[in-house]
This record gives sequence, C-alpha cells and structure tokens, in this order.
Amino acid sequence: MKIIVSAGGTGGHIYPALAIINKFKEKEKNLEILYIGTHNRMEKDIIPKKNIRYEALEIYGFSKKNILRDLKNIFLIKKAKKKCEKIMKEFKPDIVIGCGGYVTYPVISVASKLHIKTFIHEQNSIPGKSNLALAKNCSLVGVSFQDSIKYFKNSQNVFYCGNPCGEDALSIKGIDKTKLGFSKNKKLVICVCGSLGSRTVNEKIKPLLKEKNDNYEILYITGKSLYADFIKEESFAPNVKVIDFYDNLSSIIKVADLVVTRAGASTISEILALKIPAIFIPSPYVANNHQYYNALSLKENNAGEMIEEKDLTSEILKSKIESILTNPDKITIMKDNMQKLAVTNSSEIIYNKLIEK
Repeated sequence: MKIIVSAGGTGGHIYPALAIINKFKEKEKNLEILYIGTHNRMEKDIIPKKNIRYEALEIYGFSKKNILRDLKNIFLIKKAKKKCEKIMKEFKPDIVIGCGGYVTYPVISVASKLHIKTFIHEQNSIPGKSNLALAKNCSLVGVSFQDSIKYFKNSQNVFYCGNPCGEDALSIKGIDKTKLGFSKNKKLVICVCGSLGSRTVNEKIKPLLKEKNDNYEILYITGKSLYADFIKEESFAPNVKVIDFYDNLSSIIKVADLVVTRAGASTISEILALKIPAIFIPSPYVANNHQYYNALSLKENNAGEMIEEKDLTSEILKSKIESILTNPDKITIMKDNMQKLAVTNSSEIIYNKLIEK
C-alpha cells in the first residue's frame, strides 16, 4: 500500500498525522509513505528525522493584510498543484490523507481531481475554510468533535473519530514528579499555554505564583522565548517551579492532578484520554475563535472548566483551582464525563474507515 500524508504549520496538525501514519505502519507490512509539507514550517524538520520521505511545497497562508504576498501566493498555489500532480502520478498513492494546515489544500484538491481516495481530519470544533472547501470532493472526513458534523453539507461522508493524539498520550509513561523537585504527597497543578507560551496569560497569572500554598504545588511553563523576561528580578513561592519548556509534556500531565492550559484540539484529546481535570483558557487569537468553542464543548458536558482570557485574573484562577482540588465529587463527575467524550482508538477508527470504503 502507498499513502501520501500532508499536514503542516503546527503540532496540532502534524502529531495527529504522525499517529495515523503509525497506525498504518502497524497494520500494513508493505507500506510506502510520502509526506508533503511546507518548505519553512516545523514539519520540514520533524518528518525527515523519522525516516519518512518528504516533499516540500512553497506556499503560505493568506494574510488579509499583505496583498502582495497574497497575490504571490495565488501563483504559488497553482505551482504547488502542478508539483502535487506530478508527485501523485509518479508515486501512485492508494490514499491521500490531510490533517490540516494550508499546505493540505493543493494536496487534497489534486488527489480528488485525480480520483484518488482522500481523507481529511478536522481537529477543531469549528472547521476551517480549507477543510470545508475540500470536504465537498473528499472521500471521507473525520472530526474530533461530534458537534462538528453539522458544518459539513456532504455529511454522509463525515464520521466522528476523535483526535489520534489522545491514544498516543495513553502509551506514554508518566514521570516520577519527585525528580522534578515536587512532593510525592502534594497535589500538582501544571500551567502551560503551548510551547510558545502566552505573554498575556503569564502576566495575569504571575501574582498567583508568588503566593505560598501548602496544599498544592505548581509547575508553571512560560514558553521558551518568554522565560527570561518572566523570571527577571522575580521570586516565586516555594511551592512553585517555573521552567521555560518541557519536552514530552504528556509524561508530566499524566501525573498531574489539574492542568491549566489553552484549548487546542490535540491538548484536549490528550487531557480527555488521560482523564486529568482541566481549566481551559482558550486563545482568542486563532481562526474562528475555535479554541473557545473547543473549550465550551467540554464545559457544557461538565468535562472541564473555562476562563476566557479577557476575564482571567490571578484571583479567579486561584478560586477555580481550589474549587476543583478541594471537591472530590466534582473531580469524579468531571472524570466520568471526560471518559464519555474520550476516543482512545481514533487512529484505528480512521484506518478501518479508509480500508473499508
């Protein structure tokens, strides 16, 4: 079997794609994989290191502000489509898979035109414009949130599969938190706003990190580029540890009692799979405000708490944290509801659907 996989720009697109690739590797003995990504985003480094053949397209997202670049991008999309057509005619894939990012548009549209079986995975609760456009001619569409199905007009080809990142988190071994300097017996709260962090959230939460608390400990992850400014001439409470970045975040989330985080789809899928209580602070800077709706879906199902960034203060966050950690019944209800929403065999569902159709 031969498959082409395309996803780009962020880990939220790339890691679900890798999880699907791993499932195909597990199931198909004679598998050939070709990955199509951008020439300048993180996938260009991640994918080749995994010994997966990589083809790069020069393409950019539309900015709505830089008209000259957008005009150039129209030309680049046409050029990318021609390259994709050449690749597909030579490689002859059985299936072409897209997991998000603007790079998938020329890949999936060309595959559909060539009548190759196509699949796109929508991670967020509100689908992006590219996926809505591509879905019209796509063989199958998988969604991470049940509520997303209604946005697709050709809904007979749409199925609920969850996000493959969740099952990957289950297979990761939790770390010994004492090796990070935390107590074995105290509850641990992890605060993280993605690998880049958030300057706004950092500043709003900083007062909480200066208050000593004997009931729980906090691991605060600032984001690499924000760390130096954040800790400059600051002293934090003894129950608080501040770091810039933590590689393999799932391994520490797995042993946490509560997570405070953004509401990206991959993050949510991991938290649901691990059944770790969470307070979501959705980023207001993303397309369609989709993180807000991601978090709202969990809040409405009593599977998580949400604080909008505009409402966030140190006092409000402290109150939310303590209302969860001091209420065992609330934690039980939250975990039960998370289990109902979690899909822990997403890659298997996707693989089976693609093979049977």
